[in-house]
Parts: sequence; structure tokens; C-alpha cells
Amino acid sequence: MDTLRHLLSPPRHQLRRRPPFGKLWAAFLALFLFPAAAPAATDCRIAVLGDSLVAGYGVATAEAFPARLAAALEAAGYGHCEVIDAGVSGDTSAGGRARIDWVLADRPTHLLLELGANDALRALPVDQLRDNLAFIVERARAAGVAVMLAGMLAPPNLGEAYGRAFAGVYRELAARYDLPLYPFFLDGVAADPRYLQADGLHPNAAGIERIVARILPEILAWLEATGRRPRRDG
Repeated sequence: MDTLRHLLSPPRHQLRRRPPFGKLWAAFLALFLFPAAAPAATDCRIAVLGDSLVAGYGVATAEAFPARLAAALEAAGYGHCEVIDAGVSGDTSAGGRARIDWVLADRPTHLLLELGANDALRALPVDQLRDNLAFIVERARAAGVAVMLAGMLAPPNLGEAYGRAFAGVYRELAARYDLPLYPFFLDGVAADPRYLQADGLHPNAAGIERIVARILPEILAWLEATGRRPRRDG
């Protein structure tokens, strides 16, 4: 590298001198056969593809799931993992399918897939949920992105058969694609007024903290299984 710097930026009194052939050949080899390494990209980018449950409906941006997950990851030694908020309020699995390419354009390394609540609220066919989620998973994996599923449960008023079929979609896809599965994103929060907003559906700030605390061990295991390790100063 000293030879290369010498050739590219020689002292003023040497500008008219012709460098020896050996030095020119060494510079050629350095430039073309041993190019400088490109700057390393962020090696851990987690896109959270979901609906209002992750988009932060009714809470401040700093209280939403992606922000709180990022804070929890940093506390666990994963401050090098960027969290991308890809939540859209009201989104169904079809909406996620329609925008997966936009999400992948951000070049995430990991995708936490949380969709289905609005499919259930609209009593959409379970087959559509399965097809849409499978499409998203396949698209992400084709791009080399690791996927984790965050499941959802259907409201009980839709009937036992629908509820079983709905919950079964997540287990089926996890088995088919060998994905980590957190069975119910609202586990420990649903139906508990301490953790819900006035609508009884969306988590409040305390509810989001509870969700993050409960899902975090699964996310940490997922990151480690995909080769990401904590980094701690000192």
C-alpha cells in the first residue's frame, strides 16, 4: 500500500520522474488482483412485517413494537441489529404479500412476519391466509432472508372450526419451511385490560413492553441460530 500511495500521490519534486517498471507492475497487481475490501454492510437487519400491532397504533413511535424490540436487543448485546418497522395499520396477509418486495428492497437479513389479525377480524378464508403467508416466506427465503413467524388466533365468535384451522396455518407453515414460530403474538396481553387500549384490541405501551419481553427469548434464539451473536463492550 505504501508503494501504491507513492505512485498515486508522489511528492511534488518527483512528479516528473518516471517510476521504475517494477513499481508500476506492483501497483497494477494491487489495484486489479487485490482490490480493497468493500465497506461491511450492517450484518443484522430485522424487518418486522405486520399490521397495527407492530405499527404502533395508538402509541408514540418510541413506544411501538419495533422501537421497543430494538431497545431490548441493544440491552441484550445486539445493538448491532437494526430493526426496520414494516408495519401498516389495517394490513391483511394480502397487503403484506403485495408489499413484500418493498420490504426486501431494504435488504433485511431477517424477517419477523406478524400478519393475520385483520384476516381473522374480517373472517377471510383460511386458505388465503396460508397462500399469502407462504408467498411471503418463499419470497424472503429466495432473497436469503431468515424468517420467523409470529402467529395469531382468531376471535372465538368465529367458531371453533375456523379458530382451529386459522391457528393451524402457522403451525403448518412453520413445519413446512422449518421456521421458528411464536404461536400467539398477543400472548399474555390479549383480553387483559391492563395491557390494552380502550378498544380492547390493541396493546398499550405497557402491553407492548410485555409482548417484547415474552417474545425476546425466541428472537434471541433465532438470531443465534442464524449466526448472529451478542456484542458487548469490554
